[in-house]
Amino acid sequence: MSTTVHVETEAETGTGTGTGTEAEAGTGAAAVRDLAPPAARAPGRTPVRTPAAPLALRVLRVLRAVGLRSAAILALLALWEAAPRLGLVDATFLPPVSEVAVAWWELLGNGQLAEHSKASLARSFGGFGIAVAVAVPLGLLIGWYRPVAALLGPLLEVFRNTAALALLPVFVLLLGIGETSKVSIVVYACVWPILLNTISAVGNADPTLVKLARSMDLSTPKLFQKVILPASVPVIFTGIRLAGAVSILVLVAAEMIGAKAGLGYLINASQFNFAIPQMYAGIVTISAIGLAFNQILVTIERRLSTWRVPS
Repeated sequence: MSTTVHVETEAETGTGTGTGTEAEAGTGAAAVRDLAPPAARAPGRTPVRTPAAPLALRVLRVLRAVGLRSAAILALLALWEAAPRLGLVDATFLPPVSEVAVAWWELLGNGQLAEHSKASLARSFGGFGIAVAVAVPLGLLIGWYRPVAALLGPLLEVFRNTAALALLPVFVLLLGIGETSKVSIVVYACVWPILLNTISAVGNADPTLVKLARSMDLSTPKLFQKVILPASVPVIFTGIRLAGAVSILVLVAAEMIGAKAGLGYLINASQFNFAIPQMYAGIVTISAIGLAFNQILVTIERRLSTWRVPS
């Protein structure tokens, strides 16, 4: 009986004491780990964080870029609105931009703006398309074959220095005051930037690449397809973008003579009727169309110049 009590006592005092010590040690370690800073905790228990900071930085960069690009335009609009109201300029001849916006909305609502814009875009894009279809192949031909350049060079020098608007009366006399004369003057004005830039692009092609292509026995069509055209795209599109702006500017001047529809006619008629806000609304519409057209051409140029290494 005494032996049994002694063993049980040893079991209680030995085993029970060891278990309690381990439990207390585990509890203390857990408490220390919980109180420790995040950097001292176990690496396997690091919480997963969402990439909110990079997304916020990207949004801030986009907003900063947009704000930087639009700051000058917003400043111009604010000056335009404030100058007539403060008496810095005569509001009769330069109404505030808010009045111009109201006039633009009225023209859009009654359908006049859409009608005139449609007429101008049809003439401008028609002449521009014809100019691209004619000037690019002709420029490639003149830039590549020297005998053709020697034959047509003097003729090109004569006509490229003759302003398109100076020949407008000639086009009207020969082709009448209808659509043909207006589209033809746009074609004439747009041909020269495209043609001259195409000739320059072909003439300035990298001679090392050309020699390398010839050493591979490439035919002339393959040479143009693989070497000349890809290298010439940036310069050619510079001329095309210039021609896009010229097509709208020249057309507006042509529509002021003998036209019954178009943005140029709208501006001219508004001036004669002393509807100054409508006149400025037409001018703003022309600027917006030119900006959108230029952005479209820039996008096409980037798609065709994917081989270029970004700077």
